Amino acid sequence: MPSSFNVESADGYERLMGRWSKRLAPMLIDFAGVADGERVLDVGCGTGSLTFTLAEKPGLQEITAIDYSPVFVEAAMRRNTDPRITIRQADACALPFEDNRFDRAMSLLVLHFVPEAGKAVSEMARVVRPGGVVAAAVWDHYGGMSGMRMMWDTVVMLDENALPLRRKYCFQPMMRPGEMRESFIAQGLAEVEETSLVIRMDYLSFDDYWQPIAAGEGPLGKYVAGLEAGKREAVDVALRAAYEAGEPDGPRSFASVAWACRGRVATD
Repeated sequence: MPSSFNVESADGYERLMGRWSKRLAPMLIDFAGVADGERVLDVGCGTGSLTFTLAEKPGLQEITAIDYSPVFVEAAMRRNTDPRITIRQADACALPFEDNRFDRAMSLLVLHFVPEAGKAVSEMARVVRPGGVVAAAVWDHYGGMSGMRMMWDTVVMLDENALPLRRKYCFQPMMRPGEMRESFIAQGLAEVEETSLVIRMDYLSFDDYWQPIAAGEGPLGKYVAGLEAGKREAVDVALRAAYEAGEPDGPRSFASVAWACRGRVATD
């Protein structure tokens, strides 16, 4: 099942989100409790933020990564030099692996872009051995993404057509408090725990902040790319003003929060 995330290029994604998912990856790995000797599956690997952070653990036996996007799969494969890593194109809702294949299945910043997110959790649980762990993290777009919310809240003041897009962005699957925990429990996982992970997104300038979006990356980028010239110019000006907030252009830092959840596959 395709992701709802808009991908223009792997390099563009790195500037938009990959550089921040690299900061989040070690936190999810610690939360998931990854241990030496394990076989780990990365569901929705993107350009490899979680995959290659896992590879920094020399004791891992095997790292398998999948993504639906051929753009991401190609970029991750091109980057890979670790013989423990296998990367392939696959659907998170129909994983091409036998039951009990892995010790852990993990997903970083993916489930909120999967329309049937619960089915993806079910598939992750299916391919993990009894006693193994399923763990995932998604952004809290509504309450925890101050830098991105600033964009959407500015845009809707200029264009009412952006209102349903902002609503969709803020309430994607798994983003409400407790929603991911409830889904994990519904899929039969035990010892389910949900928490928050916090990083900061640090930008050098307005251009560093805005250019990946202006180039068409992600949900807001897709919207911006479709604007007529006059409205596009107004959006650019308004977002620069919001970013600068009355001060000269330069570095800005935004707190960014992800929901994280883990559960254990039942042993009975």
